[in-house]
Amino acid sequence: MYGIGTIVNAGAVIVGGLAGTLLRNGISERYKKIVMQAIGLSVVFIGISGTIKEIVTIVDGNKLDRQYIMLMIFSLVIGGLVGEFLRIEKRLESLGTWFQKRIPDKGGSFSDGFVTASLVFCVGAMAIVGALEDGLSGNPSTLFAKSILDGVTSLVFASTLGIGVAFSAIPVLVYQGGITLLSGVIKPWLSDAVISQMSLIGGVLIFAIGINLLEIKKIKVGNLLPAVFIPVFYYIIKMLFM
Repeated sequence: MYGIGTIVNAGAVIVGGLAGTLLRNGISERYKKIVMQAIGLSVVFIGISGTIKEIVTIVDGNKLDRQYIMLMIFSLVIGGLVGEFLRIEKRLESLGTWFQKRIPDKGGSFSDGFVTASLVFCVGAMAIVGALEDGLSGNPSTLFAKSILDGVTSLVFASTLGIGVAFSAIPVLVYQGGITLLSGVIKPWLSDAVISQMSLIGGVLIFAIGINLLEIKKIKVGNLLPAVFIPVFYYIIKMLFM
Protein backbone atom coordinates (compact mmCIF):
# COMPACT_ATOMS: atom_id res chain seq x y z
CA MET A 1 0.00 0.00 0.00
CA TYR A 2 1.56 3.28 -1.13
CA GLY A 3 1.66 6.01 1.52
CA ILE A 4 1.41 3.67 4.52
CA GLY A 5 4.83 4.86 5.73
CA THR A 6 3.63 8.45 6.12
CA ILE A 7 0.45 7.36 7.91
CA VAL A 8 2.48 5.29 10.40
CA ASN A 9 4.92 8.19 10.83
CA ALA A 10 2.13 10.64 11.62
CA GLY A 11 0.60 8.16 14.06
CA ALA A 12 3.93 7.79 15.88
CA VAL A 13 4.19 11.57 16.23
CA ILE A 14 0.69 11.76 17.71
CA VAL A 15 1.29 8.94 20.20
CA GLY A 16 4.67 10.31 21.26
CA GLY A 17 3.30 13.85 21.51
CA LEU A 18 0.36 12.80 23.69
CA ALA A 19 2.59 10.70 25.94
CA GLY A 20 5.06 13.56 26.32
CA THR A 21 2.26 15.99 27.16
CA LEU A 22 1.09 13.71 29.99
CA LEU A 23 4.64 13.61 31.37
CA ARG A 24 5.02 17.37 31.10
CA ASN A 25 3.13 18.26 34.26
CA GLY A 26 5.51 16.17 36.35
CA ILE A 27 8.68 17.93 35.15
CA SER A 28 9.88 21.08 36.90
CA GLU A 29 10.94 24.13 34.92
CA ARG A 30 14.68 23.71 35.52
CA TYR A 31 14.57 20.14 34.22
CA LYS A 32 12.61 21.25 31.16
CA LYS A 33 15.33 23.80 30.42
CA ILE A 34 18.18 21.28 30.50
CA VAL A 35 16.13 18.84 28.40
CA MET A 36 15.61 21.56 25.76
CA GLN A 37 19.34 22.30 25.74
CA ALA A 38 20.07 18.60 25.30
CA ILE A 39 17.57 18.43 22.43
CA GLY A 40 19.07 21.53 20.84
CA LEU A 41 22.58 20.12 20.96
CA SER A 42 21.36 16.80 19.56
CA VAL A 43 19.58 18.51 16.66
CA VAL A 44 22.70 20.60 15.91
CA PHE A 45 24.79 17.42 15.86
CA ILE A 46 22.31 15.64 13.56
CA GLY A 47 22.37 18.62 11.22
CA ILE A 48 26.16 18.78 11.13
CA SER A 49 26.63 15.03 10.70
CA GLY A 50 24.03 14.90 7.93
CA THR A 51 25.65 17.81 6.11
CA ILE A 52 29.13 16.32 6.40
CA LYS A 53 27.87 12.94 5.20
CA GLU A 54 26.48 14.46 2.01
CA ILE A 55 29.61 16.57 1.44
CA VAL A 56 31.79 13.48 1.77
CA THR A 57 29.87 11.82 -1.05
CA ILE A 58 30.95 14.55 -3.46
CA VAL A 59 34.63 14.58 -2.59
CA ASP A 60 36.81 13.60 -5.56
CA GLY A 61 40.17 12.74 -4.05
CA ASN A 62 40.92 15.85 -2.01
CA LYS A 63 38.99 18.19 -4.26
CA LEU A 64 35.43 19.27 -3.48
CA ASP A 65 33.00 19.90 -6.33
CA ARG A 66 32.56 23.69 -6.06
CA GLN A 67 29.50 23.66 -8.29
CA TYR A 68 27.77 21.36 -5.78
CA ILE A 69 28.44 23.74 -2.90
CA MET A 70 27.47 26.77 -4.99
CA LEU A 71 24.15 25.09 -5.79
CA MET A 72 23.55 24.61 -2.06
CA ILE A 73 24.15 28.32 -1.43
CA PHE A 74 22.02 29.30 -4.44
CA SER A 75 19.21 27.01 -3.28
CA LEU A 76 19.22 28.45 0.25
CA VAL A 77 19.16 32.04 -1.04
CA ILE A 78 16.46 31.51 -3.68
CA GLY A 79 14.46 29.20 -1.45
CA GLY A 80 14.66 31.73 1.38
CA LEU A 81 13.38 34.51 -0.86
CA VAL A 82 10.49 32.33 -2.04
CA GLY A 83 9.66 31.27 1.53
CA GLU A 84 9.83 34.87 2.77
CA PHE A 85 7.48 35.94 -0.03
CA LEU A 86 5.06 33.12 0.83
CA ARG A 87 5.54 33.79 4.58
CA ILE A 88 5.65 30.06 5.27
CA GLU A 89 6.82 30.32 8.88
CA LYS A 90 4.22 32.98 9.67
CA ARG A 91 1.52 30.76 8.21
CA LEU A 92 2.73 27.80 10.29
CA GLU A 93 2.64 29.97 13.41
CA SER A 94 -0.85 31.21 12.51
CA LEU A 95 -2.02 27.61 12.08
CA GLY A 96 -0.53 26.77 15.48
CA THR A 97 -2.28 29.78 17.03
CA TRP A 98 -5.57 28.71 15.42
CA PHE A 99 -5.26 25.28 17.03
CA GLN A 100 -4.23 26.81 20.37
CA LYS A 101 -7.43 28.88 20.58
CA ARG A 102 -9.43 25.68 20.33
CA ILE A 103 -7.12 23.48 22.40
CA PRO A 104 -5.63 25.58 25.23
CA ASP A 105 -2.10 24.53 26.15
CA LYS A 106 -1.51 25.74 29.67
CA GLY A 107 2.02 26.62 30.67
CA GLY A 108 3.49 26.90 27.20
CA SER A 109 3.19 28.00 23.63
CA PHE A 110 1.22 25.64 21.41
CA SER A 111 2.61 27.44 18.36
CA ASP A 112 6.25 26.95 19.39
CA GLY A 113 5.79 23.20 19.82
CA PHE A 114 3.80 22.88 16.61
CA VAL A 115 6.24 24.84 14.41
CA THR A 116 9.44 23.41 15.89
CA ALA A 117 8.29 19.80 15.72
CA SER A 118 6.84 20.25 12.22
CA LEU A 119 10.17 21.51 10.91
CA VAL A 120 12.23 18.83 12.66
CA PHE A 121 10.03 16.01 11.35
CA CYS A 122 9.66 17.36 7.80
CA VAL A 123 13.22 18.53 7.11
CA GLY A 124 15.88 15.92 6.57
CA ALA A 125 17.08 13.11 4.37
CA MET A 126 14.81 10.41 5.85
CA ALA A 127 11.67 12.47 5.21
CA ILE A 128 12.60 13.11 1.58
CA VAL A 129 14.16 9.77 0.65
CA GLY A 130 11.64 7.76 2.66
CA ALA A 131 8.65 9.46 1.02
CA LEU A 132 10.20 8.98 -2.43
CA GLU A 133 10.86 5.27 -1.81
CA ASP A 134 7.31 4.82 -0.58
CA GLY A 135 5.90 6.52 -3.67
CA LEU A 136 8.20 5.02 -6.30
CA SER A 137 8.48 1.43 -5.12
CA GLY A 138 5.95 1.06 -2.33
CA ASN A 139 8.80 0.47 0.14
CA PRO A 140 7.97 2.18 3.48
CA SER A 141 10.94 0.75 5.44
CA THR A 142 12.77 4.09 5.72
CA LEU A 143 9.64 5.84 6.95
CA PHE A 144 8.99 3.02 9.44
CA ALA A 145 12.47 3.61 10.89
CA LYS A 146 11.80 7.37 10.90
CA SER A 147 8.52 6.72 12.72
CA ILE A 148 10.36 5.17 15.66
CA LEU A 149 12.78 8.10 15.84
CA ASP A 150 10.01 10.69 15.48
CA GLY A 151 7.86 8.96 18.08
CA VAL A 152 10.63 9.15 20.68
CA THR A 153 11.54 12.70 19.65
CA SER A 154 7.93 13.90 19.85
CA LEU A 155 7.65 12.42 23.35
CA VAL A 156 10.71 14.37 24.51
CA PHE A 157 9.63 17.54 22.68
CA ALA A 158 6.11 17.41 24.08
CA SER A 159 7.44 16.96 27.63
CA THR A 160 8.76 20.53 27.37
CA LEU A 161 6.85 22.17 24.50
CA GLY A 162 3.39 20.71 25.05
CA ILE A 163 0.52 19.29 23.01
CA GLY A 164 1.37 21.37 19.94
CA VAL A 165 4.00 18.74 19.11
CA ALA A 166 1.32 16.08 18.54
CA PHE A 167 -0.40 18.31 15.98
CA SER A 168 2.78 18.46 13.91
CA ALA A 169 1.53 15.13 12.54
CA ILE A 170 -0.64 17.21 10.17
CA PRO A 171 2.28 18.87 8.32
CA VAL A 172 4.03 15.47 8.27
CA LEU A 173 1.01 13.97 6.50
CA VAL A 174 0.80 16.84 4.01
CA TYR A 175 4.55 17.16 3.34
CA GLN A 176 5.59 13.52 3.12
CA GLY A 177 2.29 12.48 1.59
CA GLY A 178 2.69 15.17 -1.06
CA ILE A 179 6.18 13.94 -1.96
CA THR A 180 4.90 10.36 -2.14
CA LEU A 181 2.03 11.32 -4.44
CA LEU A 182 4.23 13.47 -6.69
CA SER A 183 7.13 11.00 -6.81
CA GLY A 184 5.87 9.37 -9.99
CA VAL A 185 5.67 12.74 -11.74
CA ILE A 186 9.16 13.91 -10.74
CA LYS A 187 10.81 10.48 -10.98
CA PRO A 188 12.60 11.25 -14.31
CA TRP A 189 14.44 14.15 -12.65
CA LEU A 190 15.40 12.42 -9.41
CA SER A 191 18.99 11.35 -9.99
CA ASP A 192 21.27 10.42 -7.09
CA ALA A 193 22.86 13.87 -7.40
CA VAL A 194 19.50 15.62 -6.95
CA ILE A 195 18.51 13.54 -3.92
CA SER A 196 21.96 14.03 -2.38
CA GLN A 197 21.71 17.80 -2.90
CA MET A 198 18.24 17.90 -1.32
CA SER A 199 19.54 15.90 1.65
CA LEU A 200 22.50 18.27 2.05
CA ILE A 201 20.19 21.29 2.26
CA GLY A 202 17.97 19.38 4.69
CA GLY A 203 20.99 18.84 6.93
CA VAL A 204 21.75 22.57 6.91
CA LEU A 205 18.16 23.38 7.89
CA ILE A 206 18.21 20.83 10.73
CA PHE A 207 21.36 22.55 12.02
CA ALA A 208 19.46 25.87 11.91
CA ILE A 209 16.61 24.36 13.94
CA GLY A 210 19.16 23.36 16.60
CA ILE A 211 20.42 26.95 16.70
CA ASN A 212 16.85 28.09 17.35
CA LEU A 213 16.34 25.53 20.12
CA LEU A 214 19.52 26.69 21.84
CA GLU A 215 18.25 30.29 21.56
CA ILE A 216 21.51 31.39 19.96
CA LYS A 217 19.81 33.14 17.05
CA LYS A 218 16.27 33.11 15.67
CA ILE A 219 16.39 31.71 12.13
CA LYS A 220 13.20 31.53 10.05
CA VAL A 221 13.71 27.92 9.06
CA GLY A 222 10.15 27.64 7.79
CA ASN A 223 10.85 30.29 5.18
CA LEU A 224 13.90 28.32 4.03
CA LEU A 225 11.90 25.13 3.34
CA PRO A 226 11.53 25.80 -0.44
CA ALA A 227 15.34 25.57 -0.68
CA VAL A 228 15.06 21.78 -0.37
CA PHE A 229 13.29 21.59 -3.74
CA ILE A 230 15.37 24.13 -5.70
CA PRO A 231 17.87 21.42 -6.86
CA VAL A 232 15.01 19.60 -8.61
CA PHE A 233 14.14 22.70 -10.64
CA TYR A 234 17.82 23.42 -11.28
CA TYR A 235 18.45 19.99 -12.79
CA ILE A 236 15.23 20.10 -14.82
CA ILE A 237 16.29 23.44 -16.35
CA LYS A 238 19.82 22.13 -16.89
CA MET A 239 18.59 19.02 -18.69
CA LEU A 240 16.13 20.98 -20.85
CA PHE A 241 18.32 23.88 -21.90
CA MET A 242 21.92 22.75 -21.43
